[in-house]
Amino acid sequence: MNKLVLGNLLHRPLRTLISIAAVGIEVVMILSIVAIMIGQVTNASRQTGGIGGDIIVRPPNASFISSVGGAPVPAKIAEVLRKLPHITVAAPTITDFNMTGGVETIWGIDFDSYNALRPFVFLAGGPFTGPNDVMVDDLYARSAPKGPGHERAVGSTIQILGHPFRISGIVEHGKGGRVFLPIHTLGALMGSPDNASLFYIKSDDLKNQELIRQEILATPGLSLYQVQTIQEWMSLMTPEHLPGFNIALRAVIGIAMIVGFLVIFQSTYTAVLERTREIGILKSMGASKAYIVNVVLRETAIVTIAGIVAGIFFTEVMRIILGYRFPTLPFPITADWRIRGAVIALVGSTLGAVYPAWKAARKDPIDALAYD
Repeated sequence: MNKLVLGNLLHRPLRTLISIAAVGIEVVMILSIVAIMIGQVTNASRQTGGIGGDIIVRPPNASFISSVGGAPVPAKIAEVLRKLPHITVAAPTITDFNMTGGVETIWGIDFDSYNALRPFVFLAGGPFTGPNDVMVDDLYARSAPKGPGHERAVGSTIQILGHPFRISGIVEHGKGGRVFLPIHTLGALMGSPDNASLFYIKSDDLKNQELIRQEILATPGLSLYQVQTIQEWMSLMTPEHLPGFNIALRAVIGIAMIVGFLVIFQSTYTAVLERTREIGILKSMGASKAYIVNVVLRETAIVTIAGIVAGIFFTEVMRIILGYRFPTLPFPITADWRIRGAVIALVGSTLGAVYPAWKAARKDPIDALAYD
């Protein structure tokens, strides 16, 4: 039977290659979309974990997604927080979601307090020396477009929110954002020069986090503020807690599965029609319905497995290329999702081959032999 299956596939090489390519594209679609979507979530969580704060304080009704919300509260609240007995550092911060020339989050920081949470690691240059300075991380600097005038080195000028800024320093990635401006400068560009989006807190002892929460909420004017530990915030940065995330993910996977199903269905159905006489000969020689179904499904399984291998291989190639061309774009491909992608492709292909296999098994041997 295996010789028959391989012979059938090799007899129609173009159709076989197209089917393999279709399954491979299905796998690439699933893995690449999942990697980009989940990569954004995990990257945000990892970046925030590297800030060095223990607690996040947000104004009432603010989103737990830190890059959304503008600068709605006075930055001087940080002075009130610093006076509480178990707080050693309170760093006011602005996070502004910017889509000019690409999607990115601009961070406005008070350098001294933000650096006190966990010191920046400078790879070149140093802190701000004026209101028109900017600090960027190493991944952002490496992702500069090719060509003169696009350099992202210390001393070069880049455009942010339509204004020129001089790069004063390049820091190691993992400190929340990739682009840092003085908090007053970013606030002024947003029309709120003395405001902040949120506050990062460093406690004197991690055991005092609940006590700090109670002290903040007991402070006049802060009773309605949101107080979360970093661990609590990270627990929310999962696909289950992000609005519409799982719906979008399932929709993409569903579309990819339908593509694989239709291609395999069409390819297998056409192949069955072309092999009517062959099927008639097999049945006249005593081949059972189960034998015919087995032949068709084995052919589909071989094509699908080859497509899965090709899809995983080309996704890895894509990951390497994107990592080189777009260093700031996280593209994690986990073993779990490789297995899921393979199972989804295998299920879709099998379903696409069931009806053609059943139709082949039901052919009357006499009619099949008389078929021209």
